[in-house]
Amino acid sequence: MTDLPVMAELRLWQLISPALPVGAYAYSAGLETAIESGWVNDADSLQHWVAGQLEAGLAGLDLPILRRLHRAWARDDHGAVAIWTARLLASRESAELRSEDVHIGRALARLLDSLGVEAAAVLDRGNAVSLATAFALAAHAWDIPVDAACRGYAWAWCENQVAAAVKLIPLGQSDGQWALANISEAIPAAVNAAAALPDEEIGATTPGLAMASSWHETQYTRLFRS
Repeated sequence: MTDLPVMAELRLWQLISPALPVGAYAYSAGLETAIESGWVNDADSLQHWVAGQLEAGLAGLDLPILRRLHRAWARDDHGAVAIWTARLLASRESAELRSEDVHIGRALARLLDSLGVEAAAVLDRGNAVSLATAFALAAHAWDIPVDAACRGYAWAWCENQVAAAVKLIPLGQSDGQWALANISEAIPAAVNAAAALPDEEIGATTPGLAMASSWHETQYTRLFRS
């Protein structure tokens, strides 16, 4: 692991900050239903739920596509950007997961446009967009290497899941940080696995997430957006 240039490191921190105004806090990605169903009820089960998705979901789908989107932006290959964005969105297993991805991606694209990332304006003109699409653009524009971008993307997703669990279970802040510390140990392996994955093997195997996110759309009471 090489050191990041100072400004690239600071921009990565900005990109993965919970204060980033893209609305990620409004979604639980199926976790609310997993808790309602009793699948997740403490720090230990939370760790297994999130780490399982990291290994079977992000490492096989989001992160390898994020790498390809980063490469496409570096080459100014908008055709490849569109292809990989479409493949990622087509792989979302429920309307809720797809809507979440598009909503947060568009919000990040608008923010990047306001911060002077010119190519981001294209993403908010009716084009298909995912969070990974805009995240990869930001990483390229701000000289963030792809491995660091993947680690940051994975960290931000894990942190958002833990933050949601703290509210929903409810879970104490210390227990939440314990779970996050343990989950984050799996991030380097997930990033390495994603880097080695060929195009034809990209995909997620997360049936529990698919069911939870589908059921969340009709869950009687919800704190998080559907």
